[in-house]
Amino acid sequence: MREVRADEADRDGATTVSLDDVERAREAIGGRLHRTPTFTSRTLSELTGAGVRLKAELFQRTGSFKPRGVLTNLAALSADEKARGVIGISAGNHAAALAYGAALEDISALLVMWQGASEQKIEATRAYGADVDLAANGPGEAFDRLAELTVESGRTLVHPFDSPATIAGQGTVGLELVEDVPHVDVVVVPIGGGGLIAGVATAVNGLRPQARIIGVEPERSDAMRAALDAGEPVRIDPVSVADGLNAPFAGDNTLPIVRELVDDVVLVTEDEIAEATRFLYGRAKLACEPAGAAATAALLAGKVPHEQDESVVLVVSGGNVATATAVAILAGP
Repeated sequence: MREVRADEADRDGATTVSLDDVERAREAIGGRLHRTPTFTSRTLSELTGAGVRLKAELFQRTGSFKPRGVLTNLAALSADEKARGVIGISAGNHAAALAYGAALEDISALLVMWQGASEQKIEATRAYGADVDLAANGPGEAFDRLAELTVESGRTLVHPFDSPATIAGQGTVGLELVEDVPHVDVVVVPIGGGGLIAGVATAVNGLRPQARIIGVEPERSDAMRAALDAGEPVRIDPVSVADGLNAPFAGDNTLPIVRELVDDVVLVTEDEIAEATRFLYGRAKLACEPAGAAATAALLAGKVPHEQDESVVLVVSGGNVATATAVAILAGP
């Protein structure tokens, strides 16, 4: 990942990420991660009148797209930074990814999580060898805890969504989907803090500028939509079953990219997320987590504008779901 120069900051102080950065991120990642498949979905295509494909990031190492950004960040660390260790914050997917990546590089990792986070995701993070701090009561408080521990520990922060390296790494999803579907018309991406959609939008816009990009958030976790409406990041109290999207605010760096490159950010209900999770499990045989079903939820709910026979790619972002949550959703209303 290149060092961002001062003259590359926008008027709000945010840094830019380019297609070249995304391509360099893929080089930094190398062969250490999977190239995830892009499936056609006949049923979704018949239901919606579009040519629908699913970018299956739930098959990535650790069960989500997150290692892409992690390995890009770790590749940029100095020897001294590696010796001091890294720190991150996450409801689960970034935590497991950072723990996994740090183990590959023999780097000490500390993850700030919070009370009420998925026990399955906490244990997965510990299983990769990371330490976990659970002092916070929720995601907002956890970011305050992160700031304290970063200073106290001297560790380097690997941000879950807002660093240029994270955005560039997540953008490799976009490189792959355009290579797999060169004439894609619409790309639909779930949003938490915005790292995935900012990276994907950067890559897709660079390779296929005529494609439209739609972001999806839960109604109960709408940090990006709130930031777009307010003109700046605002704190929210996210409580969606799609815990992978429960960011308490949008990023200072992700927001300007979304504002510039994303055509719309739509909201889905908890019921629509649950219905899409059941659909993907039963009809596409994809055991995704609720966050991973958000893009499909938006399409099934008629919230993704498209023309007849247009090519639509839905990013299925992850598959790490607690057993109890999965059972409750699959059992239906």
